[in-house]
Parts: sequence; C-alpha cells; structure tokens
Amino acid sequence: MEERGHILEILKKVQKAIINKDYVKLKFLSDETILHASIHQDSDTVSLAVIIYSLSKLIEREHYLEDNWYKFFKEYKKNISNMIKALEKDNDELFRDEVKANSVLIEKLSGGLRDFIGDVFRKAKINKASKMYDKGISLERTANILGISLWELQEYSGTRMSDNNLNVTMSIKERIKLAEEIFK
Repeated sequence: MEERGHILEILKKVQKAIINKDYVKLKFLSDETILHASIHQDSDTVSLAVIIYSLSKLIEREHYLEDNWYKFFKEYKKNISNMIKALEKDNDELFRDEVKANSVLIEKLSGGLRDFIGDVFRKAKINKASKMYDKGISLERTANILGISLWELQEYSGTRMSDNNLNVTMSIKERIKLAEEIFK
C-alpha cells in the first residue's frame, strides 16, 4: 500500500474524532482520504474513505438508531484500532483484512439496523465515487474501484455534470480570438 504513513496519520485522527463523535471532522478526513485515493487509485484507501464517511453519517444520525447500534459502534472502534495497529506493524495484509472485516460487521447485524447501515454504506460508496470522478478519474474506473454499478454513479453524477455545460464547445472564431489573446 502506497503512503502508509499518511493513511496511518488519517486513521489516528479518525480515532480521535470517533471518541469525540465529531462527524464533521470525519467527513473532512474522508474527503482527505479520497483525494489521496484519487491520486494513487488504491482500492484499500478508497474503501477506507467509504468507511470513514459512513461512520460520519452514522454518528450524525445516532439518535435514530436502535440499541444494537452501541454494540456495533464498539466493534467499529475496535476495527479502526486494529487498522492502526496493522499499519504500525507495516502489515498491509492485516490492514486489508481489517478493511474487509468492516463489511462483516454489517453482515452480523439484523433487521432494520442492518438495512439502514447497509444503505448508508452504499450511498457513501456512490458519494466517494463521485468525488473521485470530480478529481478526474473516469466513471468506469471509479465504479470498478468501488464496486458499484456505472448506472448508479452516472445517476448520481449526471445532474451535476449537466450543470457544468461540458458539452458546449466554442466556435472556431471564438477559439481563434482566444488564442490571439493568449499570444499577445
């Protein structure tokens, strides 16, 4: 995994934000992680950005959650600690196992809480994929890295893309005029 030290630093900040239940800080750290992931296109880092963002959304809505939430939250915090320990030991394989274990935490849940948290993670993947796309990674590559369908990502990104007027081009006269202004 590239830039292990940077990810370790982010995870330590995540750990502090979890203790303080600072979901705004977690969202910021998720965006910082996705910027790093966009540069290196490392799937572990992308998964970590989704985990952090999902956690921010869950903490933000904690008052809506069932009693099982607190058990889940305790395991989630332990999972983050285990990721930190793995990186401190320079053990990328163990880190990847802990990232995968995060998904298992959700699968262990039951009922409405499982559905709710699963939905938060699905939306977090789409959100982070959109941010990667904004950084210049193709829709197809982004969808593949995050394991979401291209259709889901296009649906989410499509409205924002159409607002940018990216499909409007300049006429030849306008291009010549622009070129002349540049070279004056």
